Amino acid sequence: MVHPDIRGARDGLEPESRLGEAKGLALAIGLDVADAFVVPLRQVRPATLLGEGQIERIAAECEVDEAELVIVDGALSGIQQRNLEDKLKRKVIDRTGLILEIFGERAATAEGRLQVELAHLDYQQSRLVRSWTHLERQRGGFGFLGGPGETQIEADRRMIRDRMARIRRELEQVRRTRALHRKRRERAPWPVIALVGYTNAGKSTLFNRLTGSNVLAEDLLFATLDPTMRAISMPGVEKAIISDTVGFISDLPTQLVAAFRATLEEVTEADLILHVRDIANPDTAAQKRQVIEVLGELGVIDREGGDSRVPILELWNKWDLLPDEQRHDLTAIAERDSDILPISAETGFGVEKMLEHVGRLLTEGARVHSFTIPASDGARIAWLHAHGEVLDDSDVGEGGDQGPLRRLDVRLTDKEFGRYVSL
Repeated sequence: MVHPDIRGARDGLEPESRLGEAKGLALAIGLDVADAFVVPLRQVRPATLLGEGQIERIAAECEVDEAELVIVDGALSGIQQRNLEDKLKRKVIDRTGLILEIFGERAATAEGRLQVELAHLDYQQSRLVRSWTHLERQRGGFGFLGGPGETQIEADRRMIRDRMARIRRELEQVRRTRALHRKRRERAPWPVIALVGYTNAGKSTLFNRLTGSNVLAEDLLFATLDPTMRAISMPGVEKAIISDTVGFISDLPTQLVAAFRATLEEVTEADLILHVRDIANPDTAAQKRQVIEVLGELGVIDREGGDSRVPILELWNKWDLLPDEQRHDLTAIAERDSDILPISAETGFGVEKMLEHVGRLLTEGARVHSFTIPASDGARIAWLHAHGEVLDDSDVGEGGDQGPLRRLDVRLTDKEFGRYVSL
C-alpha cells in the first residue's frame, strides 16, 4: 500500500495519518497489508502518477513480500491504473476502488446494494480503457443490417449505461418511498435526530446505547452503511426518531456521495443533527472539517456563511480515552460552548446530560395554546395528549350542534402546532 504525498495537495490530514486510515480501510475487508509507506511526489506523472524509481521500489517490495495487490491511496485514472499494472505485473486499485469494495461487501439492504452498484458502474465506466484485447475486437453487425458493427468496448459501455439508467429509476422509486415515509412522520410529529460523523467515530455505539439495539458497532471503518432508525424517549420528548447514518471519510468518492444522497436525505430532513467526533483521535480537527464539507455538499450547511439550517450539537466522544491533562484543557473549551458536550458512548459518561440537553433543544420555543374541541373528536384530543404537554383538560359545556366541548391547554412547539393545524 502506498500513499502518494503530492506537494501542495494535502487536505489537512498528515500523510502518515492518511496512510493509517487507508490501512484501516484495507483491514476492514480482511486484506493482509504486507507493507505500507508514503511516497513523496514533486510532480504527478500523467502516465503512471509515480516516478520510475518509485515504481521500481514498489515492484521490489512486492517481490520480497509476495504481494498480489497494490493499493494506491489516491485517485488513479484508467490509463495510470493500466500502466502501473503493466509495470508491476500485479493488480492495482486506487482509494475509490478500495472504498467501493468495502461498500459492496457491507451493503445489507436492497437499496444499499443498488446504490453501491450504481457507484461501481459509474467508476467502471471510465476504466474501460484498461480492457483486455477482446475489447478491441469488432464484432459484426446484427442480421441484415450489416455495417461495421460495434467494438466490444462500445457494447460494454452501452450495457453499463443501460444498467445505470435502470438502477437510477429504481433508486428514484426508493426516494419517493422515503419522501412518503417522511410525510407520514410529519403527520405523526416525532422529531427526527440524525447521527453524523467521521467513520469509526462511535455513532453506532451511541445509537445502541440510546436505543438498546444491536447495530453492528466495531472498531472498523464503515461498519455502518445502511441507515437504521429507532424510536427513543428523553426528558420533555415522549418519542423521537434517531437515525444512524454512514460515516464520512476524507476523499469520499464523488460517485458515492451522489449514490448515497438518498440515504443521507435523512440528515437533510432532521430536526437536530448530533455530530459525533472521536475527540481522542489526533486528526479529530481534520475529520471535523471533512464532515462539515460533506454537510455543505448536502445543503445542510451554507458553504459561504457557514450557517446550518438544522441545529447541530457536537458530541466529543471517546472522552474516557483522553489523558487527564488534555481532558482538563478540553473541558474548559466545552464549558464555554453550549453546543459541545463531552461523552463516552462506550462507558455511558455524559449520555444522560446529553439527552436532557437534546430534550431542551427539541422543545425550546414551545408555547401554550388553548383549544376548544368537541368531546366527540377523540382523534384530535388523543393527538394533543400524545404529542404535546397537556396542562389542562376540562369540560366547558354544550356547543350547540357540536355537542359537549372540551378545553385543552397544551404546550406545543411551533412545528407541532403547525402539524396540528394541518390535521
